[in-house]
Order: sequence, then structure tokens, then C-alpha cells
Amino acid sequence: MPTAIIAVGGNSLIKDKQHQSVKDQYSAVVETVRSIVGLIEKGWEVVITHGNGPQVGYILMRSECTNKQLGLHTVPLDSCGADSQGAIGYIFQQVLKNEFEKRGIEKEAVTVVTRVLVDRKDPAFKTPSKPIGPFMDKNEALDKKNNEGWDVHEDAGRGWRRVVPSPIPKKIIEEKAIEVLVREGFCVIGVGGGGVPVYRRKDGIISGLEAVIDKDFSSSLLARDINADMFIISTAVDKVCLNFGQPDEKKLDMITVKEAEKYIKEGQFAPGSMLPKIEAALEYLRGGGKKAVITSPENIQASAEGRAGTSIVP
Repeated sequence: MPTAIIAVGGNSLIKDKQHQSVKDQYSAVVETVRSIVGLIEKGWEVVITHGNGPQVGYILMRSECTNKQLGLHTVPLDSCGADSQGAIGYIFQQVLKNEFEKRGIEKEAVTVVTRVLVDRKDPAFKTPSKPIGPFMDKNEALDKKNNEGWDVHEDAGRGWRRVVPSPIPKKIIEEKAIEVLVREGFCVIGVGGGGVPVYRRKDGIISGLEAVIDKDFSSSLLARDINADMFIISTAVDKVCLNFGQPDEKKLDMITVKEAEKYIKEGQFAPGSMLPKIEAALEYLRGGGKKAVITSPENIQASAEGRAGTSIVP
């Protein structure tokens, strides 16, 4: 059966400031899963990956609050990533199984807490750039920077956020486990938040790192490693646009690798927003992938069938 890697954005699970609770995230996953299970009904095996930026931010905030108020230990960033993989994976497992039961599909979903090997000398550790946590206004962000030592950046016109190092993924340690589970017919939730970043010390021991890996790059790496037939990136917009947000905005139905490279050179895609998604799709296609798709959660099935979203082809 053909295999699809579906990368669901962490911000797709949190619609806005009024819908941030675990219950709200569950409801958002219900919407997304309907489209994913529609694809499974068509005969696809699926691996779901997901972002975790907002969720990791909340875990860190709770950790900082309890440390100040109760003297409890703080939680390292790599452990926050693992925590979020389990919690978000649990939601997906519940929702998927309920949808399978509803449609009479005999299938199980399983979450794999995933570690991803990175280079300890990656220059990203000197220039933090990956947004985590909720959006803030400028004054709040600068207050966090001055009083708590946060690195903060403005995030694609949507507000200010905390940023942390985002090294390039080199190897997905649990890749073989994921591949075997898919081959045995499981719907796998893995590489959550891009995976827990780890590195190999000189003595061979693997240790965690204070960083967050871009989930689209890790998902692209997984898609290449297991020879997935399609790589779908789910985000807040239905299609990739040229001149995004401008009066002459143009939605793209299909582009080639060469055209995408041209648009990148023209600065069409915002760093920290659409640019890494395009770059991840191109890495997959250059590595032998057949088709990458960028679309909104509710249009995953339609996009896979060429009826929505933006397709990127070799």
C-alpha cells in the first residue's frame, strides 16, 4: 500500500487565544483526523507527525511558575518535547481509534516517542530562531527578554514569540520502529515536534539537548528514509501564495521544484512560516520523493487527490 507522511502544525491544534485548552486541542484534532481517515479509507498507510511549539511553551511556563512559587525543579527543554509527544500523541490515538470504530475500520494507532540525532556544533545553537510558546505583544516579549533572558523574535507579522535553537536533523533514531509499525498496518504518530533533539558524545553515549527541531524538516527526513509515496504538510492556509497578504496575492495549485527555487530566491516565502515548509518539501523531492502537498487540515484528503492545496512535484 502507498504511504503518506502527514505533518500537522502545532498551531493548527490551537486555533486562537480563546481555544488553547486540552479540550480545544482535542476538538481541533477531531477535525483534522476526519480528513486523514478519509485518506486511510482510500488505501493509504499513514504516519502523522506534528508540531509542538505552543504546547512546549505552555509546559515551560508551568515549569517556571511552579519553580518560582513552590520551589519545584524546572523541566529541561528536551523533556518538555518528550512530554508533548506523549500528550499530543495520546489525543491523536484517542481520536483516530474513535473514528476507525465509527467507520468500521479495523486499525490501531500508536505513538512512538521519537529522538532525532543532531550535530552539537550546529550553528543554530549560536543563533536561536525556532518559535515556541504563545504569541505575545512586543512589550510583553521585551519584558521577558529583559527579565528572564529569553530570546524573542517577531513571528511573520503574527506577534512576538520566544525562540530557541533549531538544529538540522541528521538521523531519526526510531526510524526502523516506525517503518515496521507502518508495514504491519498501524497508523503511527511519530517525530512529534520534530523529535527530541539528542547528540552522541565522544564516548558514544546519547544525551538530550536544549533545542527544538523543525517538525517539517524531520518529517521530510522520515519521508525520504522510509520511501514515502507522498509528503503532506498541513498548516493554517489552504494553498501556498505568491505576494501573500497583498492585493495581488496569487494562490498556487501546482509548482515544480525549479519554480519553487525561483520563488525562494525572490523572497516570496516568510522565514519561520512558509519558507521552511517549502524547503522541507524540496528536500523530500530532491531525495527521490514523488509528490509534496501543502494545505489546511480539513483539506488533507482532497489535496492528496489533487482537488485542493498546493502540489509540489519534481
